[in-house]
Amino acid sequence: MAAERHGLLIDWGGVMTTNLLRAFGAFCAAEGVQPRTLRDAFREDRETRDALIAFEEGRLEDDRFAAQIARALRLAPERAEGLIGRMLGGMEIEPAMVTMVRTVRAAGVRTGLVSNSWGANMYPEDLLDELFDGVVLSGHEGFRKPDPRMYTLGAQRIGLPPEACVFVDDLPFNLDPARELGMGVVQHTDPAVTIPELSRVLGVTLD
Repeated sequence: MAAERHGLLIDWGGVMTTNLLRAFGAFCAAEGVQPRTLRDAFREDRETRDALIAFEEGRLEDDRFAAQIARALRLAPERAEGLIGRMLGGMEIEPAMVTMVRTVRAAGVRTGLVSNSWGANMYPEDLLDELFDGVVLSGHEGFRKPDPRMYTLGAQRIGLPPEACVFVDDLPFNLDPARELGMGVVQHTDPAVTIPELSRVLGVTLD
């Protein structure tokens, strides 16, 4: 028998916002860089990968992370200034997902944000206070998804056991630890797909 789900844990970038990879692609186009150069730097360049992990875990300052990205993309050093803001500049809050969270919370579902953070300015604090009963940001905790502690802490902060929660993320490898903890999982691709699925698993009408 399937567990009853009355908690929603959800990612930020690429789920509560528009597609993050498209934002990165727009940034690369504006900088005159091939998008695969950024992708390969994150996946294959050890120094850049280590910088990303340290940045998301709150162990590396914004300016040092930006400087490493500029080096990896072979940009002039002065292009590091404001680089993180430019990378995220094409990312916008997704209104349909905001409405969905408001609706499920009003219906009595406990809601939590579980996100690998890209600096303090990524999140609108007033909106987070409105939408979520609990917040887990990797930069504040010192660890990041897919570390299982992110998911267990998310459940704790909304006052529920993991098996009572549904977790939503756009990256499939971030879903695996949630599934192993007994959470329901939904891979986000588009609000038109995610919202009906959440309506089904949470038992809340989401028009």
